[in-house]
Amino acid sequence: MKTAVSALALAAGLALSLPLLAESRASYGPQLEGFSYPHPLKHYRFSSQGQALEMAYMDVAPTGKANGRTALLLHGKNFCAATWERTIGLLSEAGYRVIAPDQVGFCSSSKPEGYQFSFAQLAHNTQALLQERNTERVTLIGHSMGGMLAARLALNYPQLVEQLVLVNPIGLEDWQAEGVPYASIDQLYQSELKTDFESIKAYQQKFYYNGKWKPEYDRWVGMLAGMYAGEGKQRVAWNQAQTSEMVFTQPVIHEFPRIGMPTLLLIGGLDRTAPGANRAPADVAQRLGNYPQLGRQAASMIPDARLVAFERLGHSPQIEAPEAFHRALFDGLTAPR
Repeated sequence: MKTAVSALALAAGLALSLPLLAESRASYGPQLEGFSYPHPLKHYRFSSQGQALEMAYMDVAPTGKANGRTALLLHGKNFCAATWERTIGLLSEAGYRVIAPDQVGFCSSSKPEGYQFSFAQLAHNTQALLQERNTERVTLIGHSMGGMLAARLALNYPQLVEQLVLVNPIGLEDWQAEGVPYASIDQLYQSELKTDFESIKAYQQKFYYNGKWKPEYDRWVGMLAGMYAGEGKQRVAWNQAQTSEMVFTQPVIHEFPRIGMPTLLLIGGLDRTAPGANRAPADVAQRLGNYPQLGRQAASMIPDARLVAFERLGHSPQIEAPEAFHRALFDGLTAPR
């Protein structure tokens, strides 16, 4: 009898897990067709470098009493605007209008051929989107690679940014200057072609979540892996290789002293993300990605910076510990000047 009950329980458990497994192993189109975003997607269509392109974005109205402010959320390289789902909801409840775009080359936006990727170009595209949406000032929040882009946007278009929030931004060190060897786009492309659900999960578990994993993280892994499994995967991999090279060769840290607006640094102390460390000599790799040290250094470089350290969190505190993260975020948001 016990054996029969156990078999039934196992079968029931497997039945419940199959939809989750199917979602995590889904195949999506090159612009993430088939993946469900938390809010309706809109599309900004424009011409750039001789190509007709589009940036997909969410523009979410306040659900609470409107405060007249707009928050612009910039995703990381291994993330999409959808990953900001909970942050969008809370900011909207607090009275913010929230704009969350997918950058060109990422997620639900165009995957162009022959595009010269740069942080300056992506910043230009983003400010053009804001202009098209009649948005003159934003609270700018960037995570991971989105932190590098947010810093470039704040430097190039300071009149747009009333406050800058950097959430575990990569680029708090200059990897090439530290001794990490260069990898060509062709080399990076060959590596990107091998990307799948398991490789993404293994990387994120090691570097983002300190070796731990929660089932809810699978949704975000499946979001990325689905583009590598579907039609157009070669173009997805090529754009990812191009943007990996961009991240490596276009540091913004040397310009941190020129950031003129109030800046909030939200840093997970267990983060050890360091692009290129896997190809660096052992002595170089060992000293890279020390986020407690990097966060303090960045705060000392930016004239009007405040550092909040999450000692026991990793690269994605907004996902790993959303309550603690959002409490610190709202505590750190300043009144407009």
